[in-house]
Amino acid sequence: MERVASHLTPDARVLELGCGTGGTALRLADHVGQILATDFSSGMIAQAQARDGADNVQFLQAGVFDDTLTLGGFDVVMGFNVFHLVEDLPATFARIHALLAPGGIFISKTPCLGERSLGLKFGLLKRLIPAMQWVGKAPYVSFESIAGIEAKIAAAGFRIVETGNYPVRPPNHFVVATRL
Repeated sequence: MERVASHLTPDARVLELGCGTGGTALRLADHVGQILATDFSSGMIAQAQARDGADNVQFLQAGVFDDTLTLGGFDVVMGFNVFHLVEDLPATFARIHALLAPGGIFISKTPCLGERSLGLKFGLLKRLIPAMQWVGKAPYVSFESIAGIEAKIAAAGFRIVETGNYPVRPPNHFVVATRL
């Protein structure tokens, strides 16, 4: 959270994608002007709305392609532990680019399950997930690599300014990128 907060400004208009129960938005509320925290799941949004909130945080059931999100209306778009569940990353990153104001910042942290160094446990997971999906017990999961995530972000019109892996194994790849 310290790395994220260091890229925020007191007047920033922030969109969080995949906010879950709202913990990240509420922890970052003191660092920004306003946060619109969204999640596709109505259950997650209900839990977020039930929390003791901050005056500058609003929760909304919406996905990245929701028409209620204003193009160019955000200084920061962030998403944590969500992009490995997205089927069309290029389109999603392009939409995030469109949602940002010129010079805006995209901050993400994504499990990169496609890294070869993950070992046997994740190799088994790669085989097990398709079977679980077939019987309706698992969502779509991307086995993207660090290089793949970075390439897709850059191809959407961003310049990557900071990266890191938190934690290192499996790599949850942290990326901060500016809209070109």
